[in-house]
Amino acid sequence: MISTRDLSGLPDVDALKRLMQSMAVLDAVLCPEWQFRYYSFNSKWAKGEQMGSMRNGMGDDLFALFTKDGCFLKGFVHTAPMTPYAKRSQKVRPGVFDSVPSVFARGLSEPAFMIDNTTFCVWQQYADNCWQVGTIKFPKPKLDFRGAPIDPDGSGYLLSPYDGKAETYLAWARHHFSGGFNGDNLTLDHVRHVYAHKPLTVKLVREINPKLTLTDLKADIDEIGYPRRKRQTR
Repeated sequence: MISTRDLSGLPDVDALKRLMQSMAVLDAVLCPEWQFRYYSFNSKWAKGEQMGSMRNGMGDDLFALFTKDGCFLKGFVHTAPMTPYAKRSQKVRPGVFDSVPSVFARGLSEPAFMIDNTTFCVWQQYADNCWQVGTIKFPKPKLDFRGAPIDPDGSGYLLSPYDGKAETYLAWARHHFSGGFNGDNLTLDHVRHVYAHKPLTVKLVREINPKLTLTDLKADIDEIGYPRRKRQTR
């Protein structure tokens, strides 16, 4: 499981950006209503910056800021033992931000990231050979009802979906977007197509969401920065 205790399974900066774009595109096809999506990506966040995010509608979120220097990523799980709201001071746990390089100062000051609501933070500069995390004294492990240790900062819960495996997204989408949405139409081939960053096709979109067209998705595709064909037909 990917977490701040083991970040070896998290893709590097550029691969993570592509993955976040792919997940955002799949969410857009499955769910045209933006407010019900989990994964989003804004390729035009600010000059020289792009931003990927996850919001689950229950108070948990993740934001990744991509810059010319690399990626700064922060996450918040409101039920994690390391939530700032577990303490009277309501401050982020010492060590979480202490070692963040100055090149990512924008991430620490961005209002949209709600930086006071943070349970974990990781980063990688292009010069780094792996993802970095601060020196943190984790709380004494608590056990769940099965006797398994509880993820102290929620990073395992939020980062594990970014393992780059199409099977991981498919299993999640079929559960989350079942019923009134289009998760039951999604196949492994569909996810693999998008994870490979291949342009969407009329056929693929229709198979996943019969009520949607490529024209409907144009604004989403442009914002996400996902590859698209020069000529699109309905």
